[in-house]
Amino acid sequence: MTNGVRHVLGFVAGVFLPSLILAGLSYSTGRLAVSLQRFSGIDGQAMAVLILTGVGLAFLTSSRLSPVASLLGALQYLVLGALPLLELSGLRLLPGNWLPYPFASGFMNVGYTGLLFLLGVFLLAVSAFPSRWRGRPAPSAPPYPGPPPADSPYEPWRGDDATRPMRRD
Repeated sequence: MTNGVRHVLGFVAGVFLPSLILAGLSYSTGRLAVSLQRFSGIDGQAMAVLILTGVGLAFLTSSRLSPVASLLGALQYLVLGALPLLELSGLRLLPGNWLPYPFASGFMNVGYTGLLFLLGVFLLAVSAFPSRWRGRPAPSAPPYPGPPPADSPYEPWRGDDATRPMRRD
């Protein structure tokens, strides 16, 4: 895969994957908080979504994917993670009922604890490595060793004898 194709695929993944990860994280933490508070148990569906969210986050930070994906995710998470932290200072930035119930509860859990901002810093650090921006070098053929030396016990191959290309003394 060429470097340009890798960055284009990274851009597409960086636009869609962080939003899906945030939705999964908000949903699963909201459902888990409710199930632990009300029923003193763990919701299996919320745990499955949380595990898939972790797999998506691992894919976003993988070295095979372009760092453009993690950079776009980092910018999104830094902005969305800074909004609840700025609200703690007294500014009202987020509307009241802008998400359905499990998503709103989970976003408050993730946002007000600073985990979303921390994920943004983590993704920014992952995309900062210079080795991720470079592509793999093109494979080169090994150099031709040349003909065998003159004092070799092997005679050069003649095209007339296909069964025994070498003669020993």
